[in-house]
Amino acid sequence: MTKPRINPVRWQPPPVDPLPDVPSADVTVVPLPGNGPEDVVVDATGHVWTGLEDGRIVRIPTNGGEPVVVADTGGRPLGLHVARDGRVLICDSYRGLLALDPDGRTLETLAESVAGRPLMFCSNITETSDGTIYFTESTCDYRYEHFQAAVLEGRGRGGLFKLATDGTVTQLLDGLYFANGVTTTADESALVFAESQARQLSKYWLTGPQAGSVTPLAVHLAGMPDNLSTGAGGRIWGAMVTEASTALEWLMPRAPILRKIAWRLPDRLRPQIKEEVWAVAFDAETGEPVAGVRTAHPDFGAVTGLVEAAGKLWMGTINHPAVAHVDLSATTL
Repeated sequence: MTKPRINPVRWQPPPVDPLPDVPSADVTVVPLPGNGPEDVVVDATGHVWTGLEDGRIVRIPTNGGEPVVVADTGGRPLGLHVARDGRVLICDSYRGLLALDPDGRTLETLAESVAGRPLMFCSNITETSDGTIYFTESTCDYRYEHFQAAVLEGRGRGGLFKLATDGTVTQLLDGLYFANGVTTTADESALVFAESQARQLSKYWLTGPQAGSVTPLAVHLAGMPDNLSTGAGGRIWGAMVTEASTALEWLMPRAPILRKIAWRLPDRLRPQIKEEVWAVAFDAETGEPVAGVRTAHPDFGAVTGLVEAAGKLWMGTINHPAVAHVDLSATTL
């Protein structure tokens, strides 16, 4: 695949504040018929849904049966969300924002462009009880397969968007450093969104005196947060795809030419994701860690999506042909 040119700028990464130790738990791996199930969600019947890197959308039965391919977006599905009406909402890097009818197995395009340009990297999605949809775009410059280009550039080119029930798309925030996961607080007073490169979680307030403003929730994280979900007691689960890269963050504030050179190197010579099974749950009010898991497994790692369901924490990844789960009771701090 031909690499696009990058235009990096000097950027100062935030400091790193250590996270508390979280438990190591036994990991159960569930093989799938394809690679890269980036996100995982659970429907009202308890079935787990995910999307593979070749475009297929897969349902994993609650009874332990074989995964079933339900649809194919023809693109690269990333973040998912089960809507109030049972549809599976899909962020696809090539197709934009989609909705899947799980019964009819049909796909509908909800949004493929914003402000006259195509959505390049639709990343994660959530919905409030009034039917309003919110989603992130990691960068408006690159597709998913070139996510490292967006990181190496050091430019805040991500955004947060609102899709109203009348189909109107509004940009709420821009200038985000690799916008990623988004979820609502339990009371829907705010969205919590992740910036992977900035290593932080923030709140975008939907109601109250702070409506329309942003406040930090958890900053200076030791890892890069990916997709988010809201769990029991309103806690915010964050998939920690990798720890902060010492080599990459050393490069960021230095001469941009160094990153141009690094981008042209073979993939194996650039800073790599350190594979771990790592997730942290944060208190939605204070941002303090309240649960988590951090361990290693030979067949699973680089967690990018997660959701609580029936006493388990299910996890997705971009690096393996499987999802996995751990016992939720083993994640308590």
